[in-house]
Amino acid sequence: MNDVLRARRVVAAHLPPTPSWSYPLLDEAAGRRLVVKHENAQPTGAFKVRGALNLLATLCDEVVTYSTGNHARAIAYAAREYGRKATIVMPAGAAELKIRAVEALGANVVLHGANMAGAEAHAQTLPGRLVSPGDEPALVAGVATAYLELFERHPDLDTVVVPVGSGTGAAAACLVAAAVAPGCRVIGVQSAAAPAAHDSWRAGQCVRRDNRTRVDGLATGRGFDGPQAVLREHLADFVLVADDDIDRARRLLALRACTQAEGAGAAGLAAVLARPDLMGSAVGVVVTGANATELELAR
Repeated sequence: MNDVLRARRVVAAHLPPTPSWSYPLLDEAAGRRLVVKHENAQPTGAFKVRGALNLLATLCDEVVTYSTGNHARAIAYAAREYGRKATIVMPAGAAELKIRAVEALGANVVLHGANMAGAEAHAQTLPGRLVSPGDEPALVAGVATAYLELFERHPDLDTVVVPVGSGTGAAAACLVAAAVAPGCRVIGVQSAAAPAAHDSWRAGQCVRRDNRTRVDGLATGRGFDGPQAVLREHLADFVLVADDDIDRARRLLALRACTQAEGAGAAGLAAVLARPDLMGSAVGVVVTGANATELELAR
């Protein structure tokens, strides 16, 4: 927890806290009080910028990483803040708007591979300090600052639902809840079309699974050791939802909470609607990002 408190000082030098509040029409749809944490309000449109700022504060080398979008943009943003060079490997089919957003922040984008596995393999061959999207403790500590903000403002939450891609967000939520809100259950959610993190948690060891989801922020084909170790110790439950359920949750956020969410950003609400039996009466839902592609917006 000391690492999280140190990260809060680092992140606070660059970013203000993001808002968190309730929407009556959304509460009505969910049948309980929801507190929406708006990480979609970050300058990069997603929560990952917190972790990137914390990690790159400790590095002097050129950094290399791989990502479908939000982690890429976060590393590019932090590299610009600190005057570092960054190379981001993205799958060849990455959305053009996401590629342009990373390049606009000054990072070098390399397109390689059909998916995250192909991008990761190529990133490992490039010079520079390789940054994993999941297995970096400083990323988790930086992301955890979002949950410090959430629990400080809403100490009565009994459940927090966190979308899981690499698992840094859920691991961060678990660590903070254990320290400052031990009565609050943390529940992870992932697309049923990309269940690697979910199945890794169930199996007690990292596994690989087919990745067929159209939800970019959840499109990981393997579990990551660092986050999984935390999830095995602290995560209360893990839910799988369909991609169509996630789209319905995106629509509901737009209509009832004036909130644009990308697919991963709406997964928490999708889990609340799909599995109300697992939820308490005061639930924190983290809208992890707003970076919907043009295709997502059209849907």
